[in-house]
Amino acid sequence: MADDSKIVNNGGIGSYTAVGDSFTEGVGDPGPDGVFVGWADRLAVLLSDQRPQHDFRYANLAVRGRLLDRIVEEQVSRAIELGPDLVTFCAGGNDILRPGSDPDDVAARYESAVAGLVPHVGTVMVCTGFDTRDVPVLRHLRGKIATYTAHVRAIADRYGCPVLDLWSLRSVQDRRAWDDDRLHLSPDGHTRVALRAGQVLGLEVPADPDQPWPVEGQRSAFEVRRDNIHWAREYLVPWIGRRLRGESSGDHVEPKRPDLLPLRP
Repeated sequence: MADDSKIVNNGGIGSYTAVGDSFTEGVGDPGPDGVFVGWADRLAVLLSDQRPQHDFRYANLAVRGRLLDRIVEEQVSRAIELGPDLVTFCAGGNDILRPGSDPDDVAARYESAVAGLVPHVGTVMVCTGFDTRDVPVLRHLRGKIATYTAHVRAIADRYGCPVLDLWSLRSVQDRRAWDDDRLHLSPDGHTRVALRAGQVLGLEVPADPDQPWPVEGQRSAFEVRRDNIHWAREYLVPWIGRRLRGESSGDHVEPKRPDLLPLRP
C-alpha cells in the first residue's frame, strides 16, 4: 500500500482528475447554478487550499449512469491523456446493481483498468462500495457489494493505491447522508466523503467525517410508511422503468469539467 500520509506532503498535488459515475459527478448535491457539486469537487477545494493561488487544476469526467466498460473507454483513457498528479477511480457500482452481474468479473475488468492507469498518473485512489445493510432495495445486494469491496482492497494492495474506504465510513449509514432517492448521497453525505478522502491523502481536514449526527427525534410508523410510499412512487418505479427500457439517466449528459483547469479564476 502507498504511504498515504506522504501523498500530499511530499511535493503536493497540483492536478486532480475524478473518474466515475453519478457518485463522483455529485448527484444529490446540487449547486446554485444547477450543476451538481459532490464529494470530488469538495475534495478539489481541500486540495487547492494546500497550493499557492492559481496553482491547482481540476477535471471531473464522471457521468451519471455509466457502466464500468464505458467509464474505462471514455474517462480512463482521457485521464491518461491528462496525466494528473491524482486520479480518483470509483466505478463498478452500476454494474453490480444489474441483475445477474458477477462481482468477480466486474473486479477483474476494474483491475485491468487500474493496471493501465497507474503507470501514467501520479497516484490512483480507488473507492470501495458502501455498506448498504440499512438501505431499502440495496440491502439485498450487500453480499455482492461486499465481495466487490474485498476485490477493490486487494487490487489497491497489488498496485499501491490509497483506498477511499466507504464501507467503514459509519456516518454515511445515517439516512441523513442520503438524498431523497436513497441511491445518491445528500450534500452532507458528499461532504463527509470528501473529508474522508482528504484524510486518506494526508490532508488536515476541518472536521471529522465520522462525527456523530445531531440527535434526531423518533419517527412514527406512519411517517416511515408515508416516506416509503413516496419514495417508491417518485424514485423506485422510474428507476426500475429505465432499466427495463435499457435507458440511463446519463444518456445525454456530458462531463461537467472535461479539462484540467484552475479551480478558481
